Amino acid sequence: MQHALHGSFSIGCALLGGRQVQNRNIFIVIGALVIAAFTVFLVNAYLTGVQQSVERQAETQDVTPIVVATQPLDFGDPLTPENVRLQNFPANSVPQGAFPTVRAALADNRVALRPIVPGEPVLADKVSGASGRAVLAANLPEGMRAVAIPVTEVTGVSGFVRPGDTVDVIMTRQIPGDGAEASDLMSDIILERIKVLAIDQVANEGATEAQVGKTAVLEVDPLQAQQLAIGTKLGTLSLALRNVESQEETKGRTLTNRDVGNARLYIRKRPTQQAPSMAQPGAIAQAGGAMARPMPSGPSMTIYRGVEGQAYPVNLLGGR
Repeated sequence: MQHALHGSFSIGCALLGGRQVQNRNIFIVIGALVIAAFTVFLVNAYLTGVQQSVERQAETQDVTPIVVATQPLDFGDPLTPENVRLQNFPANSVPQGAFPTVRAALADNRVALRPIVPGEPVLADKVSGASGRAVLAANLPEGMRAVAIPVTEVTGVSGFVRPGDTVDVIMTRQIPGDGAEASDLMSDIILERIKVLAIDQVANEGATEAQVGKTAVLEVDPLQAQQLAIGTKLGTLSLALRNVESQEETKGRTLTNRDVGNARLYIRKRPTQQAPSMAQPGAIAQAGGAMARPMPSGPSMTIYRGVEGQAYPVNLLGGR
């Protein structure tokens, strides 16, 4: 009998203990919900108080409150109550696209699409819209396209071309024609003052450190996009970094390998046979009774004037 009572008492204690643990978990969950709701209430009350304070100041002065950044924002950084705030601006100087309230700026989980510095107004064209997805397409102006071209350490200016820079695009290819050889090259500036949107998958304009990439994404119009597509097939495209403030057009022309340097000097191959002596037949050319100039027997250099060349021994300095 005592054993039965003791067993029943143990079972009752276990059930009571289980119920206590379950009740304690319920109380913990309820407490967490209450704390979360109270935190949301405090944040809303704080934002409301700040907004009302700024609005009262704006009523007494000729200013308008707009949202500005309090911390540096890079591409893809989300807007939070910690990195934005309201600030009064002169009513006649409010930039287009400014947000009048912090709630409006934080709506739809917005993220920065361009670098924003502290104190700079947060504008609609610098942040994302609904869903807050940071995409490169949001940086494209109306009617423009983003086109990627292959680059290397050399054609990409050793990695010093970064997002936001301005470049010229140079195409180098073989001179067309049946008589052209592989060494006969030509180069043209096919595009000027082109903005770089990204290098590889880095679109942050705040990333200024040199980094060698394999692709460069350029902002071009539809016609320039077609030029780049054809240029990648015709030859090698290189980027020429230029000052972003430089807006003048380059009056470039098509250059060939003969334009590299001013001299038109070619070393003639050393003759394998000695020049014929005067006693040998054919040593004297019968051209108006004049004697033909024998070819130099040693190393020589041929200077071309137009399409005709004249050979000179290398041990003579400008001699004839």
